[in-house]
Amino acid sequence: MNLVKSLILGSTAALMAVGGAQAADLPVKAKAVEYVKVCSLYGPGFYYIPGTDTCIKLGGYLRVDVVVNANSVAGPNYNGAGGAQNRFTNGYTWRSREDLNLDTRTATEYGVVRTYFDAVFTYTTDNYGVNSAAPGATVYSPLGGGGAVAPASAPGNASSGSGTAGQVGVYFAFIQFAGFTIGKAVSQFSAPWTNYPGNNFDGLVGGGGASTGVNQFTYTAQFGNGVQLALSAQDQTGGYYQAGVNNLSAGGAYGASDYAGTIAPDFVAALKVDQAWGIFQASVAAHDNHAAYYGATELTGHPDDKWGWAGALALSIKNIPTGPGDTINVQGAYTNGATRYNIQDLAAGMGAQQIYSGTSLPGVYQSVGIAVAPDSIFAAGTQQQLVTTWGMRGAFIHNWSPNWNTSIYGAYAQVSYNDTAKALLCGIGGIGGSVRLTLASAPGTGLTACNPDYAIAQLGTQTQWTPVKNLTFSADLTYTHLDQKYSGLVAAPNAATAKPVALYEMKDQDTILLMLRAQRNW
Repeated sequence: MNLVKSLILGSTAALMAVGGAQAADLPVKAKAVEYVKVCSLYGPGFYYIPGTDTCIKLGGYLRVDVVVNANSVAGPNYNGAGGAQNRFTNGYTWRSREDLNLDTRTATEYGVVRTYFDAVFTYTTDNYGVNSAAPGATVYSPLGGGGAVAPASAPGNASSGSGTAGQVGVYFAFIQFAGFTIGKAVSQFSAPWTNYPGNNFDGLVGGGGASTGVNQFTYTAQFGNGVQLALSAQDQTGGYYQAGVNNLSAGGAYGASDYAGTIAPDFVAALKVDQAWGIFQASVAAHDNHAAYYGATELTGHPDDKWGWAGALALSIKNIPTGPGDTINVQGAYTNGATRYNIQDLAAGMGAQQIYSGTSLPGVYQSVGIAVAPDSIFAAGTQQQLVTTWGMRGAFIHNWSPNWNTSIYGAYAQVSYNDTAKALLCGIGGIGGSVRLTLASAPGTGLTACNPDYAIAQLGTQTQWTPVKNLTFSADLTYTHLDQKYSGLVAAPNAATAKPVALYEMKDQDTILLMLRAQRNW
């Protein structure tokens, strides 16, 4: 019986296998192909992702910048090898960049759900500096890193590693849903044009920046007729909104920034009115300055936290009588213990300047301008002293024709230390009594006025030519003047830029930058 059962089961299995094989050979009607369809709900360039109700748009640009008289593409020669104005100072810096952004949107019962991502692929060359391991030698350091490659072999140094010239960055990555913005996006404090009232140059003072986005959790209430209010908690770290809590006990003329751990985000509120005539925006921000210990251990103690704040007003006037599309953009900012909301992250070099040039004084090697703008300063046993700034920036943009436009732009900022801060930096009386600034040791020399306050003035012009749609060539010329308040002589060597130990005259400084750009948007 068992043998018969086995034979029957085996025969049945064989017949099923044959039947299945024959069925597989029969022709089957192919499933209809789902073609990509245009999504007209959110403007041109959107398409439905096949098989979903989500629309997607791809975009980006390819950009090439050549910046003349700069050791970086973000700003003029304010410090380091650039500010040295010697053989380590670049005649130019060159950058090529591809930007890719993805925008997805889905209609729901709660409104549109949006995600946005923007990444950049960058190749930068010609940033030379001094090799600290071999003083006097130069190294190829395209990203500010430590590639130990001589300039002669630099062109081949494009592989991964510390000396690579290639870099990938994330500008934006956020979700928007039911009035909320969650992720890395432009700060709600920033003016609608962020750092660019009428320019390509990144380093204007006079308002908050973070044009590459900052992590945030924001709710935006819409009141109709173009009026909205945004309430935001945003990350202050990563250099975007931390200018430094400088511990003078760490040594050096201005000490060193000495942050403790992350405790509180920055809190921002912004009211915006966007209508046919233009845009008005009022922004405020609260910023916690959370310093570490006075010394190396917990036993040394620490200063209390101090909250700083910032406020800004921005105005854009459209369709002015000078021509179609002409625009005036202007912004003003005031900060106390929140310096980056005025001297923004891409203008950070203007918050820590050391610029050298010539002098006419006999027996003096060169002149130098020194200017530093942290959020606060403190020394052992003292509390944080907040630094105050105010500034403004603006531009007038004129369209000569659909293919040509020119802008004139400018910016100004002042940095002020209170009396206690000046006493900490300059010593008793504040007149040449400082041991923090390395004074000339020769008899009869030294600072005749020790005042860390300073001002920055900038003036520029940009012209753009767009011969065909989405292809633009531009030239952007920027002049910067440092008005520093020190006077007298100092011994201010900078071994990192081959500056010798000698007498230097404290003096106002000037620098100029030319940015040439070609950009194709797609």
